[in-house]
Amino acid sequence: MNSRRIINTYFSLAVVTTLSQSLIWGINTLFVLAAGLNIFQVLVINAAYTAGQMIFQVPTGVIADTLGRRICYLFSTAIICLSTILYAIVGYYRLGLWPFIGVSVLIGLGYTFYTGAVDAWMVDALKSEGYEGKLENIFARSGMMIGASMLIGTTLGGILGTRALVIPYLLRSFLLIPAFIVGFIYMHDIGFKTRPLEYKRFGEEARKIAKDGLSFILKDKVTLFLILCTTTQGLFFIYGFYSWQKYFLDLLGRNLAWVTGIIAALIALSQIIGNSLVSRISNRFAGKGRIIITLILIQSFVVIGASLTHNFYLAIGLYLISTLSFGIMAPIKASWLNSRIPSKQRATLLSMDSLSSDAGGTVGQLGFGYLSQAISIPFAWFLGGMVQLFGVPLIWLANKNDSK
Repeated sequence: MNSRRIINTYFSLAVVTTLSQSLIWGINTLFVLAAGLNIFQVLVINAAYTAGQMIFQVPTGVIADTLGRRICYLFSTAIICLSTILYAIVGYYRLGLWPFIGVSVLIGLGYTFYTGAVDAWMVDALKSEGYEGKLENIFARSGMMIGASMLIGTTLGGILGTRALVIPYLLRSFLLIPAFIVGFIYMHDIGFKTRPLEYKRFGEEARKIAKDGLSFILKDKVTLFLILCTTTQGLFFIYGFYSWQKYFLDLLGRNLAWVTGIIAALIALSQIIGNSLVSRISNRFAGKGRIIITLILIQSFVVIGASLTHNFYLAIGLYLISTLSFGIMAPIKASWLNSRIPSKQRATLLSMDSLSSDAGGTVGQLGFGYLSQAISIPFAWFLGGMVQLFGVPLIWLANKNDSK
């Protein structure tokens, strides 16, 4: 398999997986609210999802770094397919908070099999082929394709949700079947040697790989501060993504599912634009650290601005600036992180980075979710924008250590 085919397979996996998964992203909060729960309970459910990811990130990273990245992707699509059907059943029959929490943890397990494994597969496969191009350009193009898939998926999900909110969930499960088939046929572990993993030695293996990964993070200060920054960004990012559906509809004064579908599509489009600017910005401005610091400042100030306005259109516009800047930042940060970590620990360390985001997201959704119910969503957004500023000194420290 040559470099071009590896890259095309990577893009195909991103497109088909995102298209199916994004069908519910624009209407999920509305679906849970329609099942009789309040906004705090919605965010508790989402926190259970991110907590599930926290629990399973390292174990699934162990599987990826032993049995292989391909099998992790296949596990991911199968588990998400099944758990989405269960989620639809829980919501449709209004079974309450705890069944939602249980299924959300299962969905979190499915996503942890995906995070780290697919990126690690691509990076190692390209290295085995002697690829010398810039990884950030691949991550940026993947981000553009993911954004386009999300644009289509969220728009379609919003339209279908106007007929019945459960329909996007059923379609998502159906479309994950071809996603499984694409991975089964085209994704093969290249540049990485799989090895057996005995059940009785799983705990020992998990502890060893986690210990080695943690030791590497503590020794490599650049990786440490990048991962800590991921945590601070996760505090608001996940909460913001799930709370904007209610916040913007409250500003509009009408509960319209198709509007959330359009907004979700605009979010995807903003990330596509951001991804398309990565190469130009990287070539024009020196230093990944300076670029990321500038983008964090932009994200923080526009989120604060969106929390202070009472205008529906202005709030959306400011939030789209935030997601556009995230679309620029994510590939640059991913490339920086991948340049620091060894191949044999790549999936585990990338999973640890995702775990740090999940940790921030879990705390953020519970904390900001409580404030949303007790005080208001705008108040929680204001604090969320302020919290993102903590990422600035962390990136400054990462940049400082990278220059040593």
